[in-house]
Amino acid sequence: MRRLPPLNALRIFEVAARTSSYAAAAAELGLTHGAVSRQIAGLEHWLGQRLFVRAGRRMVPTQAALVFASEVSLSFDRVTAAADACGRPSARRILRVSAPSTFAMRWLIPRLEHFHAERPEVEVAVTTTTTLHDELRGGFDVAIRRGSAEQNTWPQHHAMHFLDEADTLVMSPALFERRPVRKLEDLLHHTLLTSETRPGDWVDWLDKAGLSHMAGHRRRIFDHFFVTLQAVVDGLGVGIGPLPVLGTDVAAGRLMTPFPGILVPRTGYVALVPFDADKTTSLTAFIDWLVAEGVV
Repeated sequence: MRRLPPLNALRIFEVAARTSSYAAAAAELGLTHGAVSRQIAGLEHWLGQRLFVRAGRRMVPTQAALVFASEVSLSFDRVTAAADACGRPSARRILRVSAPSTFAMRWLIPRLEHFHAERPEVEVAVTTTTTLHDELRGGFDVAIRRGSAEQNTWPQHHAMHFLDEADTLVMSPALFERRPVRKLEDLLHHTLLTSETRPGDWVDWLDKAGLSHMAGHRRRIFDHFFVTLQAVVDGLGVGIGPLPVLGTDVAAGRLMTPFPGILVPRTGYVALVPFDADKTTSLTAFIDWLVAEGVV
């Protein structure tokens, strides 16, 4: 008979050690501060040594506690993977993914068949947000947002960078045929299409192209980028669009890039997994797949 420490206390301890805060652990787990404190005190009694010490008004983990928490976390991951592997082979597993609308339509969804071919037992349910910075309200297994993967940028989530992005000029081949853009000055004969959600795109690109004097050129403004993008595809003007997100449109001939060498680097995309998410093999496989697709 194995002499195991109390498993619920281990779960609470792992979160408290990872966040270095009883209060943060309580918020993540939906418990009171007192409940976290009692569970950790019980685990300390079982182990016969302190795991947290007071630093000012906070309780912080000892070095031994951090090492122990790392091992506990790995053990939980292994238990989750084992449970996932021992489940019914024919059972469908639903993976809930939250992503910005344009990214979902132009990059993620066209590639999902590749993932389904590798993991046919996983059903990916995609929900979209209207802006890149919509609040992370939960209800997902992984969220895709544009931003940095640096520590503390997303306080309640693990962040994994998987895709770089750069803006360039885009237009429809039909509009190019009617009114070619072969040199930068040809833009003077076109309407610039832009979005309220991406107000600086044209300013940055014109500056990169040495055309800052065109900042006041006539424009047509739409509320969201996916509306602007449709206007570009319909030949109503020229726009600024992200690559490689629009790579499938360029490859399919729906869009073209007259000046592909003039690129404005943007913050790339990250995959965000809540700290308290079940780290199933399906979730791990999806994150690995995103990273692999992002470097293609």
